[in-house]
Amino acid sequence: MKQLVEQRAEAPEALRRLYAPVRDELDNVEEILRDELRSDHPFVDRLVKHGFRLGGKRLRPALVLFSGKACGTLKPEHLKLAAAVEMIHTATLVHDDVLDEATLRRHLDTVNARWDNEASVLLGDYLFARAVRIVSSLDDPFASRAIGETAQTMCEGELRQVARRGDYDLAEEDYFDIIASKTAVLTACCCRLGSHYAGAGQDVCEAMARFGHHLGIAFQIADDLLDLLGDEATAGKSLGTDLLKQKATLPLIRLFSQASERDRAEVLAILSRSGNHRRDALRPWLEGSDAIDYARRKAWWYAQRAGEQLDALPPGEVCDVLRQLSEFVVTRRQ
Repeated sequence: MKQLVEQRAEAPEALRRLYAPVRDELDNVEEILRDELRSDHPFVDRLVKHGFRLGGKRLRPALVLFSGKACGTLKPEHLKLAAAVEMIHTATLVHDDVLDEATLRRHLDTVNARWDNEASVLLGDYLFARAVRIVSSLDDPFASRAIGETAQTMCEGELRQVARRGDYDLAEEDYFDIIASKTAVLTACCCRLGSHYAGAGQDVCEAMARFGHHLGIAFQIADDLLDLLGDEATAGKSLGTDLLKQKATLPLIRLFSQASERDRAEVLAILSRSGNHRRDALRPWLEGSDAIDYARRKAWWYAQRAGEQLDALPPGEVCDVLRQLSEFVVTRRQ
């Protein structure tokens, strides 16, 4: 139990308060994760336990539980699915840290920083495999199909982003399509699974999936802003990795769309420099344009669209928390 308390303490205080209606169920999910994420082989066990500590906010399992509770009664299937989506999410974080050459996450060394890239890639694969094992234990094609399609789309989204590195002419439409695939598809899946296994009708399940989709878009825009403007000590993770990997995120896309040819050339020169000073050098350009405010407005727009989907639910405490979650993902600092 002590380990559980320590793990849960990593989540922001505001988020822990929001989780109150499903706190007991989240504790049960933590128990499942602890039971699943262990190995008889000492090296594997150390890796898996470290990966488990990198999870943090537990937003994805909470979405499964809140969606289920908003639509009916939570069942054992919800707990297993909540654990599975958290494993998938953690696997993507471990792989992302390799791609981004990140060294810090949740105020801890990343797996690739403490060990190496080989261990990180294999750990991510291991977590995916354990998630598949849990989902298959439900013996229900709906869950297996939903998780499988989601994982495929997430990988496609990441590959599409890799293919567009350094392309600062990326259209906003393409940016939103990429982040919908790599981020929002999982939050949408969480909400779809939660509502489906609570016995909700098709219309409600679709509304909940749209809620998760819009929430995920808002979350990713906020994450992109954090990478440019956040404080590493507060965020607890490596920042500036999008610039390092030449990812065209929304603030940059907006900045380039408004820049003159001369300004564009100067910003491109900043982005092409070596070293880790791009964030500081780029900040005056971002602050001198409407790029930051524009991205924040877009994040709020998607958060509001998420809230509108909740009109399909009966009013109550859980519905209120889901609305507050859509605001939290935009205002968070980590």
